[in-house]
Amino acid sequence: MRWLLILLVGAVAMAANVKLYLTDGTWHTVREYQVLADRVRYFSVERSDWEEIPLSLVDLKKTQGDLAAREESVRAEKKAEAEEAEAERDVRREVRAVPKEPGLYFVLEQAKFQPLKQAELKVVSNKRRSILAKLAPIPIVSGRSTLEIDGTASGVKLEVERPEFYLRLSEVERFALVRLWPGLNAKIPSRIVEKWEILPIVKEVVRERQEVEIFRKQVGDDLYKVWPMEPLAPGEYAWIQYTEGKENTQVWDFSVTRGK
Repeated sequence: MRWLLILLVGAVAMAANVKLYLTDGTWHTVREYQVLADRVRYFSVERSDWEEIPLSLVDLKKTQGDLAAREESVRAEKKAEAEEAEAERDVRREVRAVPKEPGLYFVLEQAKFQPLKQAELKVVSNKRRSILAKLAPIPIVSGRSTLEIDGTASGVKLEVERPEFYLRLSEVERFALVRLWPGLNAKIPSRIVEKWEILPIVKEVVRERQEVEIFRKQVGDDLYKVWPMEPLAPGEYAWIQYTEGKENTQVWDFSVTRGK
C-alpha cells in the first residue's frame, strides 16, 4: 500500500525558504517540501522547479527541528513587537495625561501624578539671608554664599529608590537632580542646594552642587520624563531648573525615605 501525502510543510505560509537537510550534512534550499512514502518532493529555490529525492537521503529530524526553531523565533519576535507596541501606547497615554502647567510631577502610577510645590529659595551669606526671586534676583555681592531651602526635610516623602518624574519646563533651560547638603547654621534649619563663590571685579559665580546622574527622555517640546540612573540613598534631593550665569534657579525638593 502506497502512502498518501503524510506531511506538507508550511514554508509558503511562512513566506521564507527552508533548508532541507540531507544525511551527508549538506542541504537544499527549498520553498516547500512534501514527505511521501519513500521519497521527498520539494520545490528547489535554485532551479525553480519541483524535484524528488529518496527519503533515506533526507535528515527529516534536523530539517523539522530547524523549521520548528525558526517558527518559535518568529512567534517570539511577534510577541515582543506586540508588547513593545502596547508599551508605546501606554507611554503615549501617560504623556497625554501630564498636566499642561509647567512644573514637576512625580509618577504615582500609570497616568497618575503628584505635583510637587516649587520651593522658596534663599541666598545666605555671612551678612544676610535674602529671598531669591525669579524675576527680581538679588544683587550679586562678592564672597561666598549658599542657595538654601528652609527646614531640615522636605514635606514630600517618597518611599521609592528610583522615583520617576515628568518635568514640564517653563522655558528652555537646563535641569538637574541634586542631593542637598544640611544647612550650616544649627539655629536656622535649612538644606543647601548650591554653594556659590562670587568672584570680585568680574562678579562671576562659581557654583558647586551634588549632581546625581539621571536618565532623561524628551516626550514633548517642553516635557521630559526623568529618573535617576542608580537607586537613591535615603536623604534630601531636589530637581533644579536653571540658566548658567543667571540667578533664576527653580527648585522642587523631596525626601527619599527608603533606599539602598
